[in-house]
Amino acid sequence: MTRSRAQDPNVCGVTAAIAVIDGKWKTTLLWLLESGPQRPGELRRRLPGLSEKVLTQALREMESDGLVHRDVHDALPLKTFYSLTAFGLELAEALAPVSDWGHRRLRKLTDAQSAS
Repeated sequence: MTRSRAQDPNVCGVTAAIAVIDGKWKTTLLWLLESGPQRPGELRRRLPGLSEKVLTQALREMESDGLVHRDVHDALPLKTFYSLTAFGLELAEALAPVSDWGHRRLRKLTDAQSAS
């Protein structure tokens, strides 16, 4: 899905929402940032396999979409923190029922495999 679909007023609302969270890491980043501000290094440590380049790109896109706020402290060395905006928190809360459904689906799959 292209990022331009996130801004197209002529698409379904679900399509516009999915365009904003599309990608391997964005929903996980939303979930991690729900617990409070995090430094990029903390996020990378909590997500093995996530490169610095991909993390930076995802956070920039999420910032551009109004989901996260980037706060740079002018102390030396510079410290950067990312946190959810009110809009990002609203999205995280909206995704909670989808997350619950996903967990129910996984349990159902596990139960079906156990019964086989």
